[in-house]
Amino acid sequence: MAVKKRSQFKLLNIPLIRRQEAWLPTLWGWLLLILLVLALLFTSINNLPSFLAVNQPINAEVLVIEGWLPDYAVKEALTRFRRGSYRQIVTTGIPIERGCYLAEYKNYAELAAATLKTLGLESDKIVPVPTPEVRKDRTYASAIAFKQWLAKTDPPIKSVDVLTLDLHARRSWLLYRQALTSTTTQVGIIATPPLDYDPKYWWRYSAGVRKMINELVAYIYARFISWNT
Repeated sequence: MAVKKRSQFKLLNIPLIRRQEAWLPTLWGWLLLILLVLALLFTSINNLPSFLAVNQPINAEVLVIEGWLPDYAVKEALTRFRRGSYRQIVTTGIPIERGCYLAEYKNYAELAAATLKTLGLESDKIVPVPTPEVRKDRTYASAIAFKQWLAKTDPPIKSVDVLTLDLHARRSWLLYRQALTSTTTQVGIIATPPLDYDPKYWWRYSAGVRKMINELVAYIYARFISWNT
């Protein structure tokens, strides 16, 4: 049986290109491949919100809320506090970036604590834990500040639930667990649903698309690149 020679184009006896056989999908093969890609894309679009906005509370002793949350999320935190068996609310947060010279409160931890007091929660049940000013990894820095406060508590706190805003939950949960690795404190997570878009149809809203992209990239960065300050 004769062997089919591959043709080559040479310049100064140096081969530059060659022709060889290749397997390519048929029309039906391309159609199947496109359908598989579309199915994968559709599944990803539907499952991304539930992946990022994870909810796994553990009925903890203390409820931790991130102070930058909007007012409706702070109000939801208060409702959960009164409905659950928490003994304290800890508010965390970095310095306020804009308007701090005009505002009474200089960081989000104190702002959220003051909001809770205005909503009727007793002062002795609120503990603001401000985060020092940092340029990166702000959520992790807040988790470290909380860990430092946690080390001073007596009796020791064995479990906490962290409450944050929908798509930010997966990242906050990861970073708080990383920060508290050396402790015996268990960490649960609560994702408060958004009001500015419908999570079921997030791709129809500019706010949903923007937050989905931002939080997905930020989670990948925190998970695989850098969570340690």
